[in-house]
Parts: sequence; structure tokens; C-alpha cells
Amino acid sequence: MTTAPQTSLEKLLARLVDRKPMRSEATLQADVRQLLLEGDLNLDENDLSVDLEAQVGDGRRIDIELGFTAIETKKDLRGAKVLKDAEKQLEGYVRTRSEQVGQRYAGILTDGTDWRAYTLTSDSFVLVSRFEAKARTALTDLLVWLEGVLATAEGIKPTPQVIEGRLGAESVSHKLDYASLSALYKEHKDLPTVKLKRELWSRLLRSALGAQFEDTDELFVEHTLLVNTAGIIAHSVLGYDVRQIPPASLVLGQLFEQAQIHGVVESDFFGWVIEVPGGEDFVRLAARRLSRFDWASVEHDVLKILYESVIAPETRKKQGEYYTPDWLAEKMVADVVTAPLNRRVLDPSCGSGTFLFHAVRRYLEAAEEAATPIRQALAELPDHVAGIDLHPVAVSLARVTYLLAIGQDRLKQERGAIRVPVYLGDSVQWQQRTDLIDHGHLVIRTGAGDTFFEGELRFSEHLLKDAGRFDRLVNELADRAANPKRQKGSRPSLSSLFNLLAIDDADERDEITAAFQLLCELVDEERNHIWSYYVRNLARPMWLSMAENRVDVLIGNPPWLSYRHMPKDMQDRFREMSQSRELWRGDEVASHQDLSGLFIARAVQQYLANGGTFAFVVPNPVLDRPYWSGFRAGDYPDFNEPVRVQFTGSWDLRRLRPHFFPRGSAVIFGRRTAAMVGDAARGNDPIQLPKATERWTGKIPVTAHGWSDVRGWVKREAAELRYVGEDLISSPYRSRFENGATIYPRYLFFVQQEEAGPLGLGGGRVRVRSERSSSENKPWKELADLEGVVETQFVRPVLLGECVLPYRLLAPRKAVLPIEGSTTLLDGEHDHIDRYSDLAKWWRQAEELWLTHRSSERLTLIERLEFRRGMSLQLPGTPLRVVYGKSGMHVSAALVDDASLIIENSLYWGTVESRDEGMYLCAILNTPALTEVVRPLMSYGKDERHIDKAVWQLPIPRFDPASPSHQRLAELGAAEAARVTELELDETKNFVKLRQVIRSVIIDSPDAEELDQLVRLLVE
Repeated sequence: MTTAPQTSLEKLLARLVDRKPMRSEATLQADVRQLLLEGDLNLDENDLSVDLEAQVGDGRRIDIELGFTAIETKKDLRGAKVLKDAEKQLEGYVRTRSEQVGQRYAGILTDGTDWRAYTLTSDSFVLVSRFEAKARTALTDLLVWLEGVLATAEGIKPTPQVIEGRLGAESVSHKLDYASLSALYKEHKDLPTVKLKRELWSRLLRSALGAQFEDTDELFVEHTLLVNTAGIIAHSVLGYDVRQIPPASLVLGQLFEQAQIHGVVESDFFGWVIEVPGGEDFVRLAARRLSRFDWASVEHDVLKILYESVIAPETRKKQGEYYTPDWLAEKMVADVVTAPLNRRVLDPSCGSGTFLFHAVRRYLEAAEEAATPIRQALAELPDHVAGIDLHPVAVSLARVTYLLAIGQDRLKQERGAIRVPVYLGDSVQWQQRTDLIDHGHLVIRTGAGDTFFEGELRFSEHLLKDAGRFDRLVNELADRAANPKRQKGSRPSLSSLFNLLAIDDADERDEITAAFQLLCELVDEERNHIWSYYVRNLARPMWLSMAENRVDVLIGNPPWLSYRHMPKDMQDRFREMSQSRELWRGDEVASHQDLSGLFIARAVQQYLANGGTFAFVVPNPVLDRPYWSGFRAGDYPDFNEPVRVQFTGSWDLRRLRPHFFPRGSAVIFGRRTAAMVGDAARGNDPIQLPKATERWTGKIPVTAHGWSDVRGWVKREAAELRYVGEDLISSPYRSRFENGATIYPRYLFFVQQEEAGPLGLGGGRVRVRSERSSSENKPWKELADLEGVVETQFVRPVLLGECVLPYRLLAPRKAVLPIEGSTTLLDGEHDHIDRYSDLAKWWRQAEELWLTHRSSERLTLIERLEFRRGMSLQLPGTPLRVVYGKSGMHVSAALVDDASLIIENSLYWGTVESRDEGMYLCAILNTPALTEVVRPLMSYGKDERHIDKAVWQLPIPRFDPASPSHQRLAELGAAEAARVTELELDETKNFVKLRQVIRSVIIDSPDAEELDQLVRLLVE
């Protein structure tokens, strides 16, 4: 946003934020008006809508009135009573004005520093946003906030940054709209039609997202706001002034039907807004806010940005919702859709439509290059680019994205009817045998929630073949059933409809008549308004799965949903379908199994023609983890239709920064081959995913969106994958190293020593108090400290992961632990803790807190401490141990020569026979070359940082004193340890920083090159 000359506005801002006692409210009022006029808010001095002292009635006057906003100014709002009185006064103005003009009003309360925006709901006056201006506040920040309330700007270019800033969850525009819509829903949520739509929305998302889906009013309102926003944007793309369109037309998409653009905006789960009192006013104001943007200039999938900036990151993470960056989708489409005019492309999990956006653009650009008339190109586009998604919000956004990709200029040209082929459907078809397909018929149950009526809507496969004809049939049935002129209980004849659509088959007529009668019953029970949308969308996946309708290219980003996050019934079905396709790798790795592999196999089976190609974004473990070996094999048997694929390559994206998914990612490529037997199978054998890959590294600018923005920042090079656990010789040290004890929650164990007091405590006792940490989680962080006296022998030194640097240890922590000799004092057979009264008192108190606050945990406190024998395996302590961190971007290891130290769970430990063996292992583990080699073998989320026992998947041999190379490694390790020991480190600094200091010393060490060579000879 541009502003008037900075000097003028800076002086004005300085006056506004200065709460001098001598300043009058009249002066402040004039300054606020001047800011509105000079702040490039699309106003000017002659704009009479910026009124001072506007009369409300009863002698009351609004300080400043602008459009549908009342602004009240006060000298200073810092007093509680002043603020409360001012809010009450402003509420009266806003409520009166809303009633007078029949339009929703917003309110702003300010003293020049404190700016507060309010909206009126049916029963309250709600503060929705607050902005605090200071002397150093950027003028643009305040002006953007004000414009969000006033909605006066025009022609704003909707870049991703602008969309997030002006329409995202933190924007004042969004907060105003959300507060109003939430109040509408709360007031009318029990209406039958609203309940039905909410129930169907919930059922679909539960199926799509599993246990990750949280069925909340807040999420339903957010989705409603998003979908209706997308519908308004769709009208703007066509050049309509959405401020002039009746709200019902905006929500139902009637103008699209008139323009012969089908399948963009229609009555769906979220059309309840216009069915409730006050809903039309809401849509009207939302349209005014969105009309400020120049939607014809869109260059990206902006609706993806809108979705991600509205739905909270925590919610998206729980639901597995992460959308592909534009640049990656653009590059994949360019590489895979090589002949766009001759290839039919489907994204079976299209999300907000990122891949569709680029596939549509690629097709239309190719059509223009081939001089294809625009009328023909647009008519044929739906047969070349289509999408499916099970998420109703994603489908709504993707439809508008499809339209954005076509663009206003093309839509305005001479053309025929256009169909936007983005469908609500289940690409996996989890319940196809019992729910969706029955003896050649599409079957839709018409119940809601967990209760189903006996009636079902049934349509034959023959009716599905012509998509346009079928859609028209279902629309006509729904419209006739909902016709206000139809008397309740009556069932009008369909003869004219049969003649219009040339439906002559008697069985089909009977079937359609039965469906119509059921739709009439639903209308009579006030449960209509949704079935037309529901049926037409669920029909498309079935139609596309017919052999003659399958596509040439599958592309997209399938859902990444872990087995552990699926509901029980979904887990059972997933396991059954995975086992039948030889994708299941066993119960021991069940929690790592992911839906994406089955989804791809199923999508190829359902929608890809023999010889067709595919490209999918996948979790990076697909490339090299053992539990993905069945998927990598490319042979997916199934008693219905076996599938074979020939993988052609992959991109390894895990080293790109910043990460754009919660886990490392990759892209895989392949083609479907005919599943044949005998001589006919020659050339059709599956080809497993090659080990040869293309590794991408680089740091991508935050502002980059298109491939042209990214390509210069990415290094692409040939690399070789190493299959974890499948083609490596494990080290003999693997069995020697164990994970440390699970001392959790730390609050109950870790302590700091307190002063004994003037009288002392007697021999062998110490006063302690809980050692607290800023990293504690609820509920432990909210509990009071444990404090007391404990026998000294039970306050043991404990080595945490943060205590271990390369070749060096920091001071251990202290913890109260009930261990004596080689066992615990509560070993399950003999409870000896009461022999030590002080320890017993501490332990009973800790145990009670654990039982009270442990949430779903079922282990006792001692069982938690002894989880997987993490404690007892260390008892009694051995004199020489090597420890290394369980996680981290680099391996850090050190030698422990104190037998009394307890090793905590964030470390692995192993006993060594001699100091030379310890130095040998430390030299290997701390060498940068080791981290480089082991990193591809680590399990990872965003980064390869879960070291665990991955190092022992390398062929590190047992130390042999007679081996010159082993002995040399021990000598070099001892030399490095001496250098590190001599370093003067500020041990009060964060351990991560200290590790970085030591690693820089190791890299610059005179022995670095020799160490690197010796380690590589051992492990590569």
C-alpha cells in the first residue's frame, strides 16, 4: 500500500500515539479523520461518507462514521471503567445503526494508540481484533488494519503475501467475518437442513482424515467461510461486480449456470448461510470485502494460500493437510504432461487444485500454440484435466482454482458451455463393495450420521456414461422435488423429463422414479438441499474407473495418513487392502505404514490406463525404508484387478530448505503396465523403484512461488539410494548398545540441592527441590515444585543428551532414583523402599502426582522408569562406556569413565573393554564423514535427525587392537579428545552452540583429513 508523503503521516501518527493530558477529544477526532483521508484508503476530502458527529437519534452523535463503520474516539482507554463505558457507548451506536439501515455495522474504538475493532452478534458486542500503534509502528501496518475493517480499497493485487495478510486468520477482515458467521451458526445450528449438512460434512471428513479429524463447530464455520469466499471469488473472476449480485445467487451459483459454466459454485454443505435469518447480510458484506481485490490478475493457486492462512497450522497438522508448493507442481506437470493436447490428466487427490492449475495452464497454452480455437479448447479441456478429492472444502476451492487457471480473458471470448470437472469422491473407494457400487449401480444411502434410512438412491452405470446428461437428470430431480408448488406427499409425473433426456428404458425409468420419490420424501422431512450435489459428485469416480474412461496421466500429492492415526475400522480395512496387494510389511512396523502407498496403488488400479504414466509427491521413506519394499516392488496383486507398474525414477527432496511438509519428501515416477501371465507378459513385468535418484539440495527463498523463481536456487545431481536394513551389513556393535532409561516426567525426578538450614540434616541426607525447565509440558509445568529431604545415596548423577558434546561431557544433572546396587527398590517382587523413610516419602508423593496427572498412560511410575529395562540394564554401572545422542543433525559421542552415572533415554550407551576401544568408537562417531554416510539411513520428520541405531547399520567392525587402522583411529580419537578437553568453553551456553564450536575445531583439526579417509574406508 502506498501512502501520502511520509513526513506528513509520520507527524500525524506521532500526534495520535501521544496521550498528552492536554489533548482534547476533538483534536484526536480530527486527527483520526485526517489519517483516514490521507492514508490512501480510497477516500478523499470531498468524500462525504467520512462524517464527523453523525447523528444517531436521541441527541447521540457518532464521532466518525464511514460507510458501515462507526468510530468512537477517547483521550485515553487505559482505565478499565473508561474502556467499559466507551464500549457500551459504541455498542449503542452500532446496534442502532444496524437496525436503521438493515446492514451489519462494525465499530472501532481508539485513543490513537489502542485501536479496537468490534462486531455485533445477536446477543453480544464482540472485540474481534486489536492493534497497538507506537511511535515506531510502520504506517502501512496501521493502514492495512484500518482498511481491513473499512473495506474501502480497490484493485488490490491478490499475491500470496497479500492474501495471507488481508484475508488470513490473523487479519481483521477474517476475524470480523468469522465472528459474525460463528454467531449465525450458533443461533441456527439446530435447524434440520443445517444439521443435515453438518452431519454429511462430518461423515465425509471422518472418512477422508480418520482419527485426525476433529468434528468441531469452529472447523465447520471456518470451512463454511472458506467455501463461500471461494464462490464469491469465482464470480469476481468472471468480471461480475459481486456487490451487485443477490446473496443467494452468489452462494448457489445461478449466474454460472446462466453463463453456461457448470460445476463451479453450487448448493453444497455450506449453503446453509442463505437459509437462515441474517445470512444474506453476511454474504453481502463478505462480497464487499472481497470485491477490493483484482482477481483477474491471479498468477498462483491463491486459494491454497487462503486455506493455509485461515485454518490453524495445528488443525492442518492433525488432519494431515499440507499442500504442494506451486513451483513443485509446475515442474512436475511440465516434466510429465509432455503432450497436453493428447493426454488426459487426473489428480485423484487434488486438494485446492495446485496441480490442476498448472495442468490447465499447460493445456491451454499448448492449444494456443496449435492455433486451436478457444471455443474448441475450452469445450475439450474437461476431458483433458480433471480432479477428485474427498474433502468438500478442497473440492470447492479446487473448482474456483480451475476457473482461475482458465482466466477471465478466455472466459469472455466466444465459447460454448464449460464444465469444471472437479469432483467430490473417494479415490480409494474404501467401501465400494458394500456402499457405493452394487451390481452395476451407483448407490447413495440417504441417512445422516450413524443412522441410515432404508431408502437408497440408485442409478445404473449406463446413466453415468454421459456426465452432462447425468448431472442434468439429478439436478432436475432435485429441483422438481423441492419445487414449492409441489404439495407435501405428492409425487408428480416424470414423463416430460424422460422425453427431454431421451430415457426410454423401462427399468431405468422405474429406477429414476424410485429415486425421485425418495427425494420428495427428503424434502417433505426438510432434509433436502444437498442430495443433488452429493449424488453427482460421488458418481464421477465410479464413471472414471470404467476401463474406457481411464486417463493417461495421474499426478498429485496423495494423503499422508499414518496407520496409527486411522480409526479402528479404517485400520482394519487399510490392513486388509494392503495385505491383498502385498504392501503390508508386518505388525512390528504397523505404526509406520502410511496411506499414501495404498492410495497410489489404488488410484493406478482405478483410473490409469495401461501404458499411462504417473508422478506423485510421497514421504521420503518411500525411497529407502524397509517397510516400503512392497510398494517399491511395483507388483500389486488383487483378486479384482492385479496392478503392475514400472517405476522410472525419483527426486529425493529431503535436503531442500526450508521444508514444505512436516516430513521429508520425494517425487516418484512410473507407468502402468498390463498385468499378464505367460508369454503375453513379456515386456510387462513390474520394475521396482530404481536406486538411482536425482538429489535436490538448496535453500529456497520464502518469496519464491513459480519454478522460474526456484530453479536457480536448486542443485540437482545424480545419486544412489541405500536401502535401509536390506542391503547393509550391520555392525557387531548394534547388539551392544542400548537406549538409556526413560526418566519421565523429569519434574518428578530431577532436583537441585537446597541449603540444609541452620540446624543441618544429619549425616547422609540432603534437601532437594524439583529442577524446573522451560521445555516442560502440561500438566507438569503447572504443578508446584516437589521438595523434601532424601538420603544422599539416592540422588544420582544423570547424563542427558544435552550433556554430551563431541569427545566431551558437560556436568550431569541430579535425580532422585530408587535404585540400590544392581536393582531398583521396587522390582515387582520385593518392595524395599520403606527401609529408607525419606526416599519413600518422596517417592509416594511423586507416585501420587503421576497417577493423578498421567492422562492415558497406564504404566505405574516405576514401570515407566523401567520401560524396556532402560534402568536395570545399566545396573551396576560399568567403568567404561561410550555414549552418543539419540537425535541431532550430527552424531555426538563421548567416553564415560564414571560407573555411577545413569544414562537417560536421549542417549545410547555401550560398554567398551578398554580406553583404546572407546577412543576408536568416538573417533568414528564424531567424524563428519560418519554423519554424512549415516544421514540417509536415519528416520526423519522434517530433517534426518533420528540417529538411534542407524549408525550400526553401517559395517563398523569390532575394535581389533592388532589392526593398524583400528589402532590409528584410537590414537587419532585420543588426540582429538585432548584438543577438545583443552578448549575453554562457556558451559552456561546452549549445548547446541557448544557442539557447533567443537565441530568447527574437529573440521579444522590437523588430523581431520586422515580421520575422514579412515572412516570412509570402514563404512562405505
